[in-house]
Amino acid sequence: MKLLFAVLRTVAGVAGLAAVISTFADTASRVAINPFNFFGYFTLQSNILTAVVLLTAAAMIFQGRKQSRGLILARGCVTTYIVIVGAVYNTLLVGTPGGGGVELPWANFVLHIAVPLYVAVDWVFFGDRTRLPWNKFWIVLVYPIVWLVVVLARGATDGWVPYPFLNPALGYGVVAMYGVGIAGAIGLVGAGVWALSRVRILKP
Repeated sequence: MKLLFAVLRTVAGVAGLAAVISTFADTASRVAINPFNFFGYFTLQSNILTAVVLLTAAAMIFQGRKQSRGLILARGCVTTYIVIVGAVYNTLLVGTPGGGGVELPWANFVLHIAVPLYVAVDWVFFGDRTRLPWNKFWIVLVYPIVWLVVVLARGATDGWVPYPFLNPALGYGVVAMYGVGIAGAIGLVGAGVWALSRVRILKP
């Protein structure tokens, strides 16, 4: 069973990185890329973080080593982020102008649907993890808050925003409302991830 976990995580991690790299190459073939803009999207950052964590977890299994508590905590955090990516894109952004999708259809599918779905299934069903302590729950909020602060700062200075609902032109009251909504969603999903760490369906 452990080997199955490792193989699936490797496939998902490689697919996510391949989608990011292919999207970068495709975009660079058409327009000049500002790396700070390209990699400023929560979707791309979350997919990169998720891929790194999945590949690290897989490597631990292949090497016969036990996952550290830090790695399991990182898995809980990236699970929260990538589930948010899938949920927000498929409910709020898909089909909207500048909605955060990518031009390559297969890469868009991998980044916004396949990887989020796989990671959710992995966390729910694959029980090779210890319980996440509630006193560490605050850690899941650090990265999204930092990302949101940076995005808002950029929107107020150079006018670039990754997603239309964070555009200062909407008014800071509206943007603040979305920011609170994002924080609340991350807190809610994160709480679910923390709670599910206590459930073990498929044991290694």
